[in-house]
Amino acid sequence: MREIRSAAMVVNAKSRKGQKLFKRACAAMQGLPYEVDARAVDDPKKLESTVRDVLAAKPDLLILGGGDGTISGLVDLMVGHDVILGVLPLGTANSFSRTLGIPLTIEGAVEVIRAGHTRRIDLGMIDGDYFANCAAMGISPQIAETVPHGLKKVLGMVGYLGWASYQFAKFRPFILHVDDGTTKRKMRVVEVRISNGPYHGGTWLVDEASVNSGEIVVQAVRGHYKRGLVKNWALSFFGHEARHHDTISFSGKEVHIDTEPRLPISIDGEVLAKTPITARIAAGVIEVMAPPEA
Repeated sequence: MREIRSAAMVVNAKSRKGQKLFKRACAAMQGLPYEVDARAVDDPKKLESTVRDVLAAKPDLLILGGGDGTISGLVDLMVGHDVILGVLPLGTANSFSRTLGIPLTIEGAVEVIRAGHTRRIDLGMIDGDYFANCAAMGISPQIAETVPHGLKKVLGMVGYLGWASYQFAKFRPFILHVDDGTTKRKMRVVEVRISNGPYHGGTWLVDEASVNSGEIVVQAVRGHYKRGLVKNWALSFFGHEARHHDTISFSGKEVHIDTEPRLPISIDGEVLAKTPITARIAAGVIEVMAPPEA
């Protein structure tokens, strides 16, 4: 177990809820055997510069508080630094925390940090960008890319769901080209998941994916009709074995992917790439505080 002498915490606190969670996190960390340089960032555009500033002080531990998009967007900055990652799950899905077995409460996550057990894990890569958990092609990036700015803030979840329904009505299955180095396939699909872990959107979807497998997994949901995607989502939500009937997975150190037509790719919830891409694994590239593996 590595000794921690210095630590910092950066929390995405763009909402009133985020500010409250930041205060709870600070309170929960009372009694740790080291001081924590705690920073709440209410402007997401300043998260990267704040993390760079914190890393310049060379802490032993950097705790990131936010959802999967926040963690994935900042983890790039930690690669190459001799710093341990701590995770506070403050998002909606918290898929990365679920994969690592980190409790989804602030107090529970802080207890994992207090225990001090670390694991070296893989990160996924889309071309040159690292990501923590899962990327996707299909309806989710289509919604994320087109949703009017401020819609959810003005009209709430009802407005967002209305927009999602509108986009789903327009959505069409697409052609996937995949090459994992040993197999080349072309197929019609309704969704593609590029996974470093089994959870996507808070639901266990990709059995083969693991943060210490040394391989990236590409899972395609095959189908000519989008109702097949709804069926797969429903079966996956309830953990039914039949969810695998329409999926096929490819894995390797590197997988090349293209689509017809060219499509946006959401990486842990943020649209950051477009096909064609190469998905890779960065094996054991980062150390994270997490419970021991079962």
